[in-house]
Amino acid sequence: MSQASLHPVIRRVTDRIAERSATSRREYLERIRGAKRTEPARADMACSNLAHGFAAINGTDRESVKGLVRPGVAIVSAYNDMLSAHKPYAEFPEWIKEAARGAGGVAQFAGGVPAMCDGITQGRTGMELSMFSREVIAMATGVALSHEMFDSALLLGICDKIVPGLLMGGLSFGHLPITLVPAGPMPSGLPNSEKSRIRQLFAEGKATREDLLEAEAASYHSPGTCTFYGTANSNQLVVETMGLHLPGATFVHPGTPLRKALTEEAGRQAVRAAKDENAPSIGEIVDERAVVNGVVALLATGGSTNHTMHLPAVAAAAGIELTWDDFAELSAAVPLLGSVYPNGSADINHFTAAGGVQTLISELLDAGMLHPDVQTVAGPGLDRYRQQPFLEDGELVWRDAPRESLDTDVLRSVSSPFDDEGGLRVLDGNLGRSVSKVSAVKPEHRSVTAQARVFDTQEEFKAAFQADELNKDVVVVVRNQGPRANGMPELHGLSPSLGVLQDRGHQVALVTDGRMSGASGKIPSAIQVTPEASAGGPLGKVRDGDVLRVDGEQGTLEVLVPDDELGSREPAAPAATQQFGTGRELFATFRQAVGRADRGASVFPSPERQTSSEEVSA
Repeated sequence: MSQASLHPVIRRVTDRIAERSATSRREYLERIRGAKRTEPARADMACSNLAHGFAAINGTDRESVKGLVRPGVAIVSAYNDMLSAHKPYAEFPEWIKEAARGAGGVAQFAGGVPAMCDGITQGRTGMELSMFSREVIAMATGVALSHEMFDSALLLGICDKIVPGLLMGGLSFGHLPITLVPAGPMPSGLPNSEKSRIRQLFAEGKATREDLLEAEAASYHSPGTCTFYGTANSNQLVVETMGLHLPGATFVHPGTPLRKALTEEAGRQAVRAAKDENAPSIGEIVDERAVVNGVVALLATGGSTNHTMHLPAVAAAAGIELTWDDFAELSAAVPLLGSVYPNGSADINHFTAAGGVQTLISELLDAGMLHPDVQTVAGPGLDRYRQQPFLEDGELVWRDAPRESLDTDVLRSVSSPFDDEGGLRVLDGNLGRSVSKVSAVKPEHRSVTAQARVFDTQEEFKAAFQADELNKDVVVVVRNQGPRANGMPELHGLSPSLGVLQDRGHQVALVTDGRMSGASGKIPSAIQVTPEASAGGPLGKVRDGDVLRVDGEQGTLEVLVPDDELGSREPAAPAATQQFGTGRELFATFRQAVGRADRGASVFPSPERQTSSEEVSA
């Protein structure tokens, strides 16, 4: 497919991103190209430095590192054996080392990065570390690669903040060829819709804790990623569409021969890329076109709202400025092709069986919705990502995937989408800017106008729900949950109670400067409101009884109070919050330095980063 057939909105948004990013992107590329080498990175090391680099190695790998001839491959992993998504990585390093050895290279485990689970910390104080863990992961990746022993790298990670953090860290070493290595989802368990039903029954006191725990355990039941289409699986789909996975690697189950073969091939591919001076580096692959491709794939599948912060932060690490306006314009043009829970009843395994990432990419390419002429870890052009991997007589091969969906209840064509627009909206109004995931919200619930009930903590909301104070049409406001206030925890624990109110026939919406989850569901929500209340945003001026309009169709978020009255109000004092315990005191500097949600909620410099005073007045 030629560039001329690219959809005009895709082309226009890409060109606009490139234009606004021209200076920062040029400076980034100059830096990484200046760091490229044609010989092993360790070749100019002093003998003492190099000796430290192979002191722990035995056998042929020791001679390979010492000999300064074979390329070195770094393994950076988010392995731990507590979290289901990351437990499969225990075996990957040895597979990779053996494969690299056979391909004429040497792989070393360069370092580990933390991996925390929002499912475990949901509703608990540990969640206040979650968003900032992305920056820690980026820095830990930088530390792992800082020894300069390596000519390429493999990054092993799956979930929420982990993949964006690995990418941000990897892009700071943008001169290296880098591939991300997934581990795959767990098999299907209890249907997500049934799990959600039992959660709501528990919120109403109609199910016991034992009932709830049994349902949760039947849903999250084995190694692998959770099967709903939250941030973890959105990560994987977006990264493959950006050309950073081997084709078809994303949703292959752990513990299978095909998963092992793909992991070994990633090791061999890393050696080949290190030997080939023309192989693209990660900083060259992640350009404006690849970033737009990632956003398009996210929108076409109704993916996680968390990526409205993660993708701008990742793009910034490559010198690219991506904005919420870009998301909004693309969302208006990109049709919704996927229906995976919470946007439907199917899980990610059903999506894969229907054709999965490969059929989705084929459909979007043929419709001119993706840039075809990108660089990828599998070679030039996105056409390779129409293919899926198989084992044939024990050998890894790729064949063309189905060009049409095998189940149109889960995956559809551009000519017959679930919706003419993508799954995300950007809302604007006198309360600031926010994001809303409308793909999971029925059309009759997408616009809500009702009186506000204002809370400063999740606990206050839950107490009011239990006291039956919210049994009416209501816009629930939970503020002082932004990155500066307390690290921007997810508020997904509010969903069951809000769902109960909606099921009783009430018009219900949520407005917050915090996050929801990649599993944001059927309640219309204006989330990530910026500027946040703790930075002087107008959300701090909302009072109980004010009428709020949350309109996902028209893209508006406003309090129906005269401008002069709203302007004269003093913001409510933030509720006193505890910033100690569960490690929160370690992140005080991050809370002070963090940028706005619509610019990635990052503590790192970025092309468009503004000062604190500008952020408050924006």
